[in-house]
Parts: sequence; C-alpha cells; structure tokens
Amino acid sequence: MSADITLLRNIGIIAHIDAGKTTVTERMLYLSGAKHRVGRVDHGTTDTDDDPEEQERGITIFSACVKYTWDKYHINLLDTPGHVDFTAEVERCLRVLDGAVVVFSAREGVEAQSETVWRQADRYNVPRIVFINKMDREGADFDSVFNDIGPRLGGRPVAVELPVGQGPTHVKNPFRGVIDLVEMRFLQFDPETEGKQVTETDVPDELMDDALLWREQLVETVCEIDDDAMALVMEDQEVPVDVIRKALRKGCIEQTIQPVLCGSALHGIGVQPLMTAVGHYLPSPLDRPPVEGFNPKKPDQQLTRKPDPSEPFSALVFKILPAKTGDNYWIRIYSGQLKQNSRVYCPNRDKKENVAQLWQIHASKKERDGQTESLAAGDICCVIGPRFAITGDTLCDSQNQIELPSITFADTVLSMAIEPENTGDRKKLDETLEMLRRQDPTFRAVDNEELGQTIISGMGELHLEVIQHRLTRDFGLNVKFYKPRVNYRETIGGTADVVGVCNRQMGATQMFARLSVRVSPLEDSSAPPIVFDRLPADSLLQGEPRHAAIQELRDRAEGGGVLAGFPLSGIKLEAYDAEVSEEGAEEVAFRIAAGDAFDKALEKAGPVLLEPIMKVEVTTPEDYMGELVGDLQQRRALISATETRGAMTVITAHAPLKELFGYSSAVRSLSQGRAGSSMEPLGYQAAPEEDAHSFQF
Repeated sequence: MSADITLLRNIGIIAHIDAGKTTVTERMLYLSGAKHRVGRVDHGTTDTDDDPEEQERGITIFSACVKYTWDKYHINLLDTPGHVDFTAEVERCLRVLDGAVVVFSAREGVEAQSETVWRQADRYNVPRIVFINKMDREGADFDSVFNDIGPRLGGRPVAVELPVGQGPTHVKNPFRGVIDLVEMRFLQFDPETEGKQVTETDVPDELMDDALLWREQLVETVCEIDDDAMALVMEDQEVPVDVIRKALRKGCIEQTIQPVLCGSALHGIGVQPLMTAVGHYLPSPLDRPPVEGFNPKKPDQQLTRKPDPSEPFSALVFKILPAKTGDNYWIRIYSGQLKQNSRVYCPNRDKKENVAQLWQIHASKKERDGQTESLAAGDICCVIGPRFAITGDTLCDSQNQIELPSITFADTVLSMAIEPENTGDRKKLDETLEMLRRQDPTFRAVDNEELGQTIISGMGELHLEVIQHRLTRDFGLNVKFYKPRVNYRETIGGTADVVGVCNRQMGATQMFARLSVRVSPLEDSSAPPIVFDRLPADSLLQGEPRHAAIQELRDRAEGGGVLAGFPLSGIKLEAYDAEVSEEGAEEVAFRIAAGDAFDKALEKAGPVLLEPIMKVEVTTPEDYMGELVGDLQQRRALISATETRGAMTVITAHAPLKELFGYSSAVRSLSQGRAGSSMEPLGYQAAPEEDAHSFQF
C-alpha cells in the first residue's frame, strides 16, 4: 500500500440485500486491474462471496476485505452483507471505516435495511457517497430514489451525475450512459469491454436543459459550502471543476451532503466514475478526527491518537477468522507502526500478545504473497499470533497504553436446542461452537445440563440455518436440531416495596438480617436492570455485609426472572433500609435477605413476559396487497404504513417474532413469487397472557 496516507481510502459497501453491493465490488476489482475476469453472484464466482453458503444462496453472509489501486488512490474495501440477520458484520466494519458507498436499487429504492445501515453509518459518523444501481432494470426511477433519501434517511443528496434514460433496452428511453454534472460531459460505456472503454462527448443538445437544471442545484449547494465558489457566482463567473470538487469533498467529510452517482454495476456502466468519486470525495485517515480512548490504568484519563506513524501504536480487532494454523485477527491500525515478530498489549484482557505474522487480506483469506514486514497508521490488515483478544478489543503499545471504545452488538432474538447424535461427538461439537463464537460475536452457545442439550442463539432464522449447515456440512458433525424458539425477556408491571428477611439458626449462631427493597419499572422496558444503594449514610449496615447485599441484588437481576428464567430488563431495584442484629451484620445473612427481597419484589410487582417485535416491510404488486395484509393481521401484526413506490406497494408492519417463522415462504406463496419481504428487530412488548401462563409451573 502507499506510504502516503493522504491517498489511502478505507471504505465499505453497504446496502439492503440484493441492491448489488457484491456486483459493485467485483466490477471495481475488474476495472482496477486487481482481477482479470468479472465474477458473477448468480454463478458463485465472485471474490468476496467465497464461502459455499454464500455461493449457494447468492447472498453475502460474511464481510470480506479487498484491496485495489485506482488512479493514484489505494483502497481498502469491505464488502458487507445486506440481510438483517448479519447486520453485526456491517456494525463491525463501519466501526473501523473512514467512508462508505451506499448502494440503492433504482427500482426498489430506499428499503428497510437501507435505513438500518444508514443509521449505523450515522452512529459511527461515517461520511458516505451514494450509488443508485440497476438503472437498466425495468421500473428504474432515479428521481424517486434521489427524492427519498432526504425524508426517509435524513440525508442531503447532491447529484453529481445524471442518468441518460432509464430501464432496459426494449423501453422507449433506455439507460445508455451518464452525464457528469461537474465537468458537464456525456459518458458512455462500451458493453463489449465490460465497461472498461469509456467515451466522453459533449452533452447532447436535447439533454442540455435537464443537465443545466441539475447542475444549477449542484452549484447552489457548492456555494453554501465554499465561499470562493459563492464569490465567483456573485461575479457571474464559471465555478472551476477543482473548486466544485473541493467543496463537495468538504461537505461529504463534514457529513452535510452525500454526492450521488448512478449506473449499472452488472454491465459496468458508471462504475469507473464511482471509483474516481471515492478518491475525490471520501476521506483519508488524516481527514478523520483522532481516535479517542482512555488510559486502562486510569479510566478517567481520556487519551487520543492521531493517524501518524510516529505516534504510539494502537489498533482495534474488528473480526476474527479461526484457522488451524492460528486465528486470523483483522485489525485497523489507528496510530503508530506494527512489525512482524513484535509484542503488543491487549488492555481488555490485561495480556501481552505476540504478532508473529502480518498479512494483507484478499476476500476472507490472506492475500497470496501478501505477507509483509510492517504496516503503519491507517491500514487494515490480518495479524496471526494473538491468543487472548476478542472482537472489539484494543491492541496497543505496552509502554503507552490506550483502550479504544469496543463494538456493541445487538442481542440475539432466536434460539434452538442441539445435541450430538453420540457422546463421541460432544468434544468436537464444543470445540466447533467455541470456534464459531470467536468468529461471530452475535452467536451464543450455552450448555443446559438438565436437558443434556446445548442452546444456540442467533439473530434470526437464516442465521441459525447457516449455523446448522456449517456444523453438518463444513465440520461433518452428526447433530440433532430442535425447533427454534423465541428469546423472550421478563419485566414487571408495577412498583412494590418489600422486606427481605433472614432469620435462621446456623450451628450455634442465630443469623438475622432485614433488607427493605423497592422495585419499579424503567421507562424503557428493554433496558438492562439497574440496582441502587439508597441506604442512609448512618445505616448500621456497612462494609462487606452492605456490599454483599447490593451485589446479591445485582447477581439476581442478571440471573433471570421468576416466570421462566428469561433475562430481566426494564427494572430498577433500590435498597433503602436495613436492620441488623445486636451482634452486628453478617455477610451471609444479608445475602440471604437480599435474595428473599428480590423474589418477593418481582412477585409483588407482577412479572410480565416480553416478546420481541419485528419491523416487517413487504414489497408487492397491488394485486396481492389484500391477501398479504390479511395474513399479517392473522399473525398479530399492526400495519403501520402503506405506500406506493413506482409499480409496487410497500406494506410496513410491526409483528411478534413468534408469528413470523417461515414468513418469507408465505409471502412468496401468497404472491405467486412476485412479492418480497424483509424484517429487523424493533423492540419488545408484553406477550399475550396465554404465552406467559405457559411458562408458569
């Protein structure tokens, strides 16, 4: 990679499923010369979708990193999944990226998962440009997609390209090129060369009026950003190309605008200008603020690291790929330099780690002949050698320690029980599940000793289905799988004051303790439980017994509810009074009293079962809308909106996850295969009473 960090771009491709992310990535690799043949998603020949599960399903499941050079720029590109079950892959990539290309389908427009990835980019303050793909598809509508980005996503799109025509070749005005609004040139792409040959001509007269109208909007935006451009316009002078690009870059990096381009990645139309736009408008590591962290020895001491090789080394582990020869740790280097055969420190585990090898990454593998001696600030690479760090952990210089913010992943929503067919496979199953946990931070596996089964949890049906296939096909395990079940939670319906008591004889000692506790619901029913010590400062309960009582309440709150042991959420516990024996407070006695108070408080406040609710979006021809709405209502769904997008109707609903098993198949059946659906977690709400009663013994 380039030693000039100003020419480095760490970018991601993010979008709703099937918008064309992987095809865009493939076309970039081909046009840049990084590969000599264009891979096809439907043929399973793309570089980034190299897992058998991805090739079989034709979707991206695992994020992949590729590197290429375009013009003078050196690009680290992360291709991410679009399916909501694998949104953690998007989360961890956006955590370490400097910029993103958001891909929209010109026909489907802004979809449910488009909103999810846009919000994720907002959360990590990632500048982005937009590529409206599939302009040569039936029903493509550039204006509709462009105009949706503002109201639906809170963005401010600025067109830097305009499509010439839209739709396939058989329509009256098919898509046949783009107008570059910055240089006012008409670009056409030769299909015989897969888009490599680009012809530039003047904008045809019949297209000039439309082009000038869009360019006027572009210049108005540029004038808002750049004073030099404003001065030129006020003097009736033409704004030079370099001034326009400088202003667009500034606005993009400050996240006040998103430059918009368009094309058809499948046929190589418009991808070259997109690659150029990545260099012109998206930030280098130097354009991003210094990374912030804290001193692990003094958590109140805030620290920063600049993207400078002379700064102390710091990096973040954002992905781990288990391997027999040593796990592959994908890291983003934020500052300093990293060399082979060196030692670094992991503050999260308080361990020193070895860096035996450094590799450049291609797709999900180490790049052939990609081993390198050292890498510096700004780069993304693979490290072999660490043993203790996990996803989200920091690696840093042991003499200049810093701990960077970790990565937060969503809770699992679906579980299923599995068990090996014979005891001989038990050890291999445990080892395999541990490996999968290292690779996927949203996958959980917990042994249930009472049932002799292992409970695995994931983000949805497809996530668990992929895990099943990997266990049986990739690892050759003979495993029984049981029906998936919903991950419920428990909370309380009201407020209660109780007194927990310990009054028992233990040997020759009479143990006595009373602890008064108040339990109340939090406004957010999905928030984790919180415990407060409200005991008066002059209380007789002090020292270790007091700490033991509060800790017991915290341990019990983390241990689950009283209905069926599901995780508790949305409750607040306050210990506000205590009574001790004349002999003084006993630690064991107050642990018992706290446990008694906890059980009484949850029972008196009224336990409530919470079920996960999903936001469902169905895109269908209007002919099937009635059947699909009726089916959703039978699934206890609340229809929140319906709208028309081109020739399709979009139904948005909120439905319990329990009722959505097999829903994608039902949608295809009800619409003769013409409708599609997507869903994402929305929150939790009280489950029906019959569901709660079914868990009471």
